[in-house]
Amino acid sequence: MRQIAVLPYRFGGLDKDGPTEILLVTSRGTGRWVIPKGNPLTGLDRHASAAIEAEEEAGVLGAVCPTSIGSYEYRKRRANGAAIMYNVEVFPLAVTRELDEWKEMDERERRWFTLDQAAASVDEPDLQAMIRSFGDRGFRAAAERSGVVYNVAQKTGVNHMFGWFQRLLPKQGNFFELFEAHAATLTAGAEALARMLQGGEGMADHVQEIIEREHDADAITREVLQTVRRTFLTPFDRSAITDLIASMDDAIDEMQKTAGAVDLYDVTEFEPEMRDIGGIIVDAARLTAEALPLLRNISANGTRLHELTERLVRMEGHADDIHAAGLKRLFKEHGEANPTQFLIARELFRHLERVTDSFEDVANEIDGLVIDHA
Repeated sequence: MRQIAVLPYRFGGLDKDGPTEILLVTSRGTGRWVIPKGNPLTGLDRHASAAIEAEEEAGVLGAVCPTSIGSYEYRKRRANGAAIMYNVEVFPLAVTRELDEWKEMDERERRWFTLDQAAASVDEPDLQAMIRSFGDRGFRAAAERSGVVYNVAQKTGVNHMFGWFQRLLPKQGNFFELFEAHAATLTAGAEALARMLQGGEGMADHVQEIIEREHDADAITREVLQTVRRTFLTPFDRSAITDLIASMDDAIDEMQKTAGAVDLYDVTEFEPEMRDIGGIIVDAARLTAEALPLLRNISANGTRLHELTERLVRMEGHADDIHAAGLKRLFKEHGEANPTQFLIARELFRHLERVTDSFEDVANEIDGLVIDHA
């Protein structure tokens, strides 16, 4: 038997740079902690069915990524006494809104957990492993510097003497901190984009936030470029640093262009394919935010970095398919009858697709660093 589920998550802090948290709900039968799940609905894509389960069981809305993060199995006893194995495909859902009232609010409890707490609270071993590997906390902790010469050498992948020499230089550059700050801005911008693509009230606020996040990202990019020019020793080749930050900046630039088009044409309703690409963008930003701290010690984190970049590339391909299908459907529905509506939608699709292209560029730049330094 096959089911679908969502893993609802959020980042802490106003700048979305805090720890990842997971939302769990209690099951109706046993009261144990589970993720929202159910059977696929006829006529809906699997990720769309999973999003409905999240709204009904947990009372949350958000951007669901159409690319699943894996599956787990559990055994369920049916009314006739048979114990049947279920395979559950899981889709990440970035929560953008928590409802005060929802369908099963009187039958379930919902609660936010840290990654470790959530993993310890569910029963299924595969789901536990999926939750533990979802966020960046473990990898970020492994990459953090403690400030002593030994750790500088170890975590930058250079020998002790060179690490000591770097410490003596008056200008080291803070590239890793700037990369991570830009990734946090990407995450916040992506979530604002996803909220905007849900339509409805508050559109102007979402557009404004995306614009502000893009300005923040521009400031970080300028600081990176200035730091490259004034730093004698850099952790990577200078062109690699500038290419990586440029790819990241391209992603949020296209988010801003999407918001600009929405504001210009006064768009308030969005196609389901646009929301699906928005879900991919949010998850791509999350993966980027996990990957950037690992660059502090590429030799130790090369395998994980490759896993993350491989998923980013796969998600970009999925977004291309969704983009093509959405345009084809819209052309059949509006190409002749309402060409203006089709042209506006095509522009929005183009900007969204370019966001995912930029994340693929980020993945390629990171892969290049892994090849050179791992």
